[in-house]
Amino acid sequence: MAEGYERDDESSGERLDRHWNELLQELRLVQTGTQILFAFLLGIAFQSQFHAADGFTHTVYAGTLIAAALAVGLLLAPVALHRVLFGHQLRDRLVTITDRLAQAGMAFLIVSMCGGVLIALDVVLPRPAAIATVGGVLIWFVTLWLALPTYIRHKR
Repeated sequence: MAEGYERDDESSGERLDRHWNELLQELRLVQTGTQILFAFLLGIAFQSQFHAADGFTHTVYAGTLIAAALAVGLLLAPVALHRVLFGHQLRDRLVTITDRLAQAGMAFLIVSMCGGVLIALDVVLPRPAAIATVGGVLIWFVTLWLALPTYIRHKR
């Protein structure tokens, strides 16, 4: 049976445990990349060339850094919640809240990925081309992470 599908032979507790474990596996994967992106972004501000960049670049950088920090916070929050709520029989709430935190974290991850790409492309392409390319990257993320799952769910 494919993961993520409801099974008739499991209790609600088993279902919550399975959903929790699936969420943890997904978060492990996305947390690492998000933290690496955040660390990379932190280093940009300390590059001598960055100080010579224009206001647009500084604004994009600030927004991107903040989006990455928010993504890291949202994607790590389930760990803190689990530590605080462990043993209080709140797995049902924890699974629901963690799912929402993960979705919000991934939305901020999209913003930070697009911002990081814009910062890099703005150096090698004319600004309008960089912005247009990032628009395509944003469409790509929205298509893969939102439109495709929505299509598959409604097609079912």
